[in-house]
Amino acid sequence: MSNKIVLITGTNSGFGWLTTHSAAAAGHKVYATMRDTKGRNADKAAALSAVENVTVLDVTLTDDGSVKHAVETILEKEGAIDVLVNNAGYGMTGVAESFTVADVHTTFDINVYAPWRLMKQVLPAMRKQAEGLIINVTSGFGRVSFPFATMYAASKFALEGISEGLHYEVKRLGIDVAIVEPGAFPTEMQQKNNPASDQDVFEGYSAVAEIPNKMMNAVGGEMQDKKPDPQDVADAIVKLIETPKGNRPLRTVVDPITGQYIQAANQAVAEQFAKGLTVFGMGELL
Repeated sequence: MSNKIVLITGTNSGFGWLTTHSAAAAGHKVYATMRDTKGRNADKAAALSAVENVTVLDVTLTDDGSVKHAVETILEKEGAIDVLVNNAGYGMTGVAESFTVADVHTTFDINVYAPWRLMKQVLPAMRKQAEGLIINVTSGFGRVSFPFATMYAASKFALEGISEGLHYEVKRLGIDVAIVEPGAFPTEMQQKNNPASDQDVFEGYSAVAEIPNKMMNAVGGEMQDKKPDPQDVADAIVKLIETPKGNRPLRTVVDPITGQYIQAANQAVAEQFAKGLTVFGMGELL
């Protein structure tokens, strides 16, 4: 196995932090991106910079120029980007009606537009070298839309849609696109709750007001029982990086709590999707 040049987003915490350490320990050269490396993330940036095989880049994922500069910097220095891991994400919860249009924009800016911004920048180089891997970290909520996480799920559905179509478009060009679907894990993102902005609507939802708390209590209980380890997600990403080209699965579920349901949904859809592609004359892409 040859060592890869790996670009990872959202590395200041959670899955990104663990994946950076794991990929670097496996001998891959990692470019770890985060915002505000001289401010609130200064300690995290310094800690990662001290890790062998890791270079930290200050990147604002919602800014075209910042992303373009980062990709050009890596290509100029390394001559290639072998792997892109779109890990950075943004969670916002609440009844769907409480989301303003601005809230939806914020969610999609990080969860959809930012990953696509990165993909657009790395794809030309990957096509030129006829080699590459894009890993998009979505969620089990990218497969099913749970109540009170509706807009978060919508953003992950969108990223899954981009990933699945792109997977087949670039496969023959030597590029793999893979999706990792984590479930609930005790990470910083899981613990953050960004409430939607239109609080006035909650008065009209008294009939279901207690359900979000019940959901959180149920998830907390399952975490206590099954003790999901975020390292499992990092390990799954590194495994995809080290799997030979063309043998990587489109979707990888990492979820000890409800993963069996998501996996069953994936398998059922995959069977019907294959039939659909064939009917539309694209069976050769399978």
